[in-house]
Amino acid sequence: MFMLMLFGIMFLLMLLGVEIFLSMGIAAAAYLLMTGNAPLTLIATSMINGITTYSLMAIPFFILAGELMNVSGMTWRVIRFSRFFIGGWKGGLSYTCVITNIIAAGVSGSAPADCSAVSSVLLPVMKKEGYPEDFSAAINAAAATIGPIIPPSIPMVFIGLLTNLSVGRLFLGGVIPGFLMGGGLMLVCYLKVKKMNLEIYEQEHSFKIFLGILKDSFWALIAPIVIILGIITGLVTITEVAILATAYVLIIGIFVYKTIAIKDILNIFKNSVLFSSSIMALFSVVGIFSWFIAVEGLGKQMGAFVLSMNMSPLMFLIFVNLLFVFLGMIIDAIAAMIIFVPVLFPIAIALGIDPIFFGVLIVVNLMIGLLTPPVGGLLYLEAKIANVPVDRLIKELVPFILVLFAVVVLMILIPATVTFIPNLLF
Repeated sequence: MFMLMLFGIMFLLMLLGVEIFLSMGIAAAAYLLMTGNAPLTLIATSMINGITTYSLMAIPFFILAGELMNVSGMTWRVIRFSRFFIGGWKGGLSYTCVITNIIAAGVSGSAPADCSAVSSVLLPVMKKEGYPEDFSAAINAAAATIGPIIPPSIPMVFIGLLTNLSVGRLFLGGVIPGFLMGGGLMLVCYLKVKKMNLEIYEQEHSFKIFLGILKDSFWALIAPIVIILGIITGLVTITEVAILATAYVLIIGIFVYKTIAIKDILNIFKNSVLFSSSIMALFSVVGIFSWFIAVEGLGKQMGAFVLSMNMSPLMFLIFVNLLFVFLGMIIDAIAAMIIFVPVLFPIAIALGIDPIFFGVLIVVNLMIGLLTPPVGGLLYLEAKIANVPVDRLIKELVPFILVLFAVVVLMILIPATVTFIPNLLF
């Protein structure tokens, strides 16, 4: 009864446009006032405890690394490198968009960051070369969902903190699904560009030109490798990997490419702090909601419900997929994880579902939710960047969303697509 009240107040405030962390905090205060289960000071202490975890420091540093990568011109260099190989194909820029997002995913781990960085560079070029605006916006938005799947990944850091799973294993679990998503998106591009009247980009291919492009983009291409090697070798923690990645991009931007001026650094840090603060504010309410779930026995109640329904692991996974796709449509992905992962995770373990597989599956579902109305974050961000009406963008996104769902189905049918690499390397 009281938990229904808690969630009812929270969702009502969200629908009214109140900030998510404020909605959750106000709902928590209302719960404590009505039940008297604990003093209101529990909210303050839980919020402080919620952001004192060492691993959380990785999030602002990954965000900063992504911001630095864009400002330093690394994103443009990655695009030039990718385009050298496939730019001569019909629709080559659309394939370049996907490949660039795959490479950029190895630095920031944030879908909005990758969407902003790649779209700001590619959209003007695609417009100049005659690509339909709706299609250009759709592929840039859809490809950005790969960012939090291929390591590193800010949402997977959250999953790790909420479940005490190895963040490194979660990161590596996203490698194959991320490439499957990229392959699926490129297949949709291939089918779409066949019907378009596009000129073939004339790219002169020679070993000398290749060496020039490779020399210019080499340090940008090394950045994801630095991060992934740090994760695989285990020589540094996830937080230390994030710090090293930030330092690497900053040094390359200032001293090698010389594209980051000292005067720019303050603005870069300001943007990163604003983005990081919004995420930390959300995570600060994790503690109080975990306390509510434990006191009310919500996890046990939901577990008993699932068992009473005689759900097989497959049926439970279908239920979870539908739930998180729906949640991704109405609330922020991080808020959805904070509220529901602590409840559903023990049930998945009880049903014998691999915890790493379960965590990665949730993140993939929530990333698809970023493309769906009415609240899809990437949907509105890309519409704003591309200056395309949201309704037109939604229509163009449909085949891309369907192929991403096909990847989810493949993951459920073949869990090894997630677990193979973590089990091989850990």
